Amino acid sequence: MSDEPPPVFEIAGLSKKYGGLRPLRLRSLTVPHGQVVALVGFDAPAAETLVNLLTGATLPDEGEVRVFGRGTGDITDADDWLQTIDRFGIVSDRAVLLDELTAAQNLAMTLTLEIDPLPPSTREAVDALAREVSLDAATLDRTVGTLGPVEKLRVRLGRAIALGPAVLLMEHPTATVPREVVSGFAADVVRLASGRGLTVLVMTADAAFAEALTPAAWKVVPADGTLVPIEGAGWRRIRRLLGG
Repeated sequence: MSDEPPPVFEIAGLSKKYGGLRPLRLRSLTVPHGQVVALVGFDAPAAETLVNLLTGATLPDEGEVRVFGRGTGDITDADDWLQTIDRFGIVSDRAVLLDELTAAQNLAMTLTLEIDPLPPSTREAVDALAREVSLDAATLDRTVGTLGPVEKLRVRLGRAIALGPAVLLMEHPTATVPREVVSGFAADVVRLASGRGLTVLVMTADAAFAEALTPAAWKVVPADGTLVPIEGAGWRRIRRLLGG
């Protein structure tokens, strides 16, 4: 028998109504441990719906979602579900940041309720998180309400990894950030995933971010949920040189 763990996600024949023009559909998707995958073509409500399906918060109308080798329909009680959800970190604008608190305090809230002042041990943990997500010390001590979109995104990323999840789910992370920082942020996510051994699944409308993030970047065809590979910039340059 193989000691290979089951894929983190296995999706087959998925369909879920969520209030859009058509149901969310994914014909087939497998995400192995440690892989970074980007799905392009979901709007914000569809991305939220998929996150809820992947975490077992909701069940599909059709098809199957398996997480860590187990169907989400097999989660039978609240304690069982909480053990599953603890393995996820989620980067989403739906995760509320408190504008009147500092970035450091917002990060610390994931770890403790003692945030004013931060205990020294908590501040050390916050500083370590900040280094991982490229937040400098000056930014940490500013209130979140004074931060720009990039800094807020990095605070959300820090909160998502604070408790050591196995999986990082990201909903439209670059929707509000300037174009010139997208490739750098993609590199930071790849570095973070490699350093922590994270499996990452990103739902985005930003093809440039998806291409910078991973070779496993797919465009979702809404009509039937098939996945079409996104050609990276390097491949497009080769086609132009060949006259294609």
